[in-house]
Amino acid sequence: MRRLFIILGFIAAILAVVLSVTPLSKIAYIPAVAALIFGLVAFYLSNQKQLPKKSIQLIFLLTIISLSLTTYKAIFNKAELGNTEMLQQKEKESEEKAIEELEGLDLDELEGIEDINTEDLNEIDLNELDSIN
Repeated sequence: MRRLFIILGFIAAILAVVLSVTPLSKIAYIPAVAALIFGLVAFYLSNQKQLPKKSIQLIFLLTIISLSLTTYKAIFNKAELGNTEMLQQKEKESEEKAIEELEGLDLDELEGIEDINTEDLNEIDLNELDSIN
């Protein structure tokens, strides 16, 4: 049982360290908390049986490193916005193009098209459909 929690603790701690150095650093809190919990359970089981605790200390060390990196990135990294003026200008240009295309449509051609009634579709004879196949 102790080995299971040590292995799970290592996996969660390594995953937390990897996530903490990537742009997805905010997600690193989840495996870090899981590694702390697995490490605490393994530590409790090691204390009961008087077994060595070096691997559990490594789990805690990796978890502390990942939590400190994640916290550092959350505090000191600022979200930079790009040039929003250019985006607004492109949006206005695309809106103007769309208006020009709509003005260029000839609506007189569309008046000749009749609406399709669903009642007409319901009256189709099934025998006609069978003869088509």
